[in-house]
Amino acid sequence: MTNRLGIEQLTVMGMPPVELIELTAKAGCAAISGALGPMPMAMFGFPEFDLYPAWSLEDDPVLQREVKAALKDTGVRIALGEGFRVREDGDVRTRAAALDLMADLGAERINAVSMERDLPRTYDQLAHLADMVIARGMQFTIEFAPPNTINSLESALAAIDHIGAGRAKMLIDAMHFFRSGATLEQLCALDPALIGYAQICDVPLIATDPHGYMMEATTARMVPGSGELPLAEWVAALPADVVIGVEVPMVERLLATRDPHAHVLDVVAAARAQGA
Repeated sequence: MTNRLGIEQLTVMGMPPVELIELTAKAGCAAISGALGPMPMAMFGFPEFDLYPAWSLEDDPVLQREVKAALKDTGVRIALGEGFRVREDGDVRTRAAALDLMADLGAERINAVSMERDLPRTYDQLAHLADMVIARGMQFTIEFAPPNTINSLESALAAIDHIGAGRAKMLIDAMHFFRSGATLEQLCALDPALIGYAQICDVPLIATDPHGYMMEATTARMVPGSGELPLAEWVAALPADVVIGVEVPMVERLLATRDPHAHVLDVVAAARAQGA
């Protein structure tokens, strides 16, 4: 079976990139999702999160070279570039330099979400971003999640249709997929060419986190196989060549154990047990 597992940034909550690349290789995985800087943990409600030193790929040419060397030495790929979103108070066309850097680092695709509630503007901004990503030789994916403007399988398909055939695919996150009401039957019926990337985790089928959906999604998911999602069937329904990123943020566990390496090895083994 092709090794298609990746480690997502959210799983390690902003680990510096060279360390993440080396850990990914140690875990026997093929890819990472890449960000250009650490996660804003204080914004997520965890100002005491101090596992890693500060870093920035945008401001540190030495780190850029070290990342390229680590990718070459390990064979790990940046399968997904993260940190791109449509906002009410911004324009995606200002992110050209960030996209240039992602392309220079070898990112295969760029993912986007939308926080802009104006749907026509969301469509236009996503189309601009698709143009910029494609012009740099990368693929473009759109992620849907219930709280976002693109909030369902159907709305992701509508956005892709607006952008144009062959110019965008969808990212299917297991939590968002099932929580949005999508079904395995719908997944099996999709044109495989529309699925560009997947992310695996586990959660209860019905939201129970008192802190809200996005706090759960960004800090408190579950190890694959320990929740209520039909993950083995979901994995079996995905195209065989699609990268599956392990996205299992568990901030309280990381703060308690202070061992992100052990966490990664645990969640990777659990994802493999589901067929990923």
